[in-house]
Amino acid sequence: MSSGYVKTRDGTEIFYKDWGPRNAQPIVFHHGWPLSADDWDTQMLFFLANGYRVVAHDRRGHGRSSQVDTGNDMDHYAADASAVVEHLDLRNAVHIGHSTGGGEVARYVAKFGQPQGRVAKAVLVSSVPPLMLKTPANPGGTPIAVFDGFRAALAANRAEFYTAVASGPFYGFNRPGAKVSQSVIDNWWRQGMMGGALAQYEGIKAFSETDQTNDLKAITVPTLVLQGDDDQVVPYTDAAELQIKLLRHGEIKIYKGFPHGMLTTHADVINPDLLAFVKK
Repeated sequence: MSSGYVKTRDGTEIFYKDWGPRNAQPIVFHHGWPLSADDWDTQMLFFLANGYRVVAHDRRGHGRSSQVDTGNDMDHYAADASAVVEHLDLRNAVHIGHSTGGGEVARYVAKFGQPQGRVAKAVLVSSVPPLMLKTPANPGGTPIAVFDGFRAALAANRAEFYTAVASGPFYGFNRPGAKVSQSVIDNWWRQGMMGGALAQYEGIKAFSETDQTNDLKAITVPTLVLQGDDDQVVPYTDAAELQIKLLRHGEIKIYKGFPHGMLTTHADVINPDLLAFVKK
């Protein structure tokens, strides 16, 4: 089956795509907030063309999955990902996560994937771990007022807020001389508006306040860390540079001038780097 739904233990229906040869090594993609599996279309087509099986799902409350009012937290995100993996019986998989999806990968690998022996490698792209929120123990983090602002803007006018994010900091379209793509902005907005407002509202707490230090420490599989140094959403000095210190078998690459959404704006650079890591 090329797409379908998995019902989790709490009755949530998780939509997934599953393309390619069933006997090929699976690459599993975990999307960022507030998007859907569609955000990985470019990477899925690329890896499919290179002979891999590619799988991506919509996080609960996002895309085509159930618009639930419970479980909008990292533990449930990881459990839902595991439900998809177990349903498809994926083994020797490479899990690639972007932004919030990177947090989902870290929690999934540490709690489910490694104990079940299903994971070969992991990739964290512009990802939120170990902790986005500024605290006494994480002085380089983002102040809570910023996330409160996200919540207020989403509650007041979600459609307007999502337009502002996509046309501004997410892809670096607010930088002088940036080549702005209205179609990319529209696609980001489309994905965001497909999901449920409540799940996305509560997801802000999940991606900003979840301390994943122990998840990163627990990961033993080879892990690639990628981020742009012009990421205006997740500062790389409080993300990638801390991740690599906590991972046991990590390697890191920082891209000069690349934005948070570099998987879209610079897919021609990122995709070959992902493939090279998978092939190692």
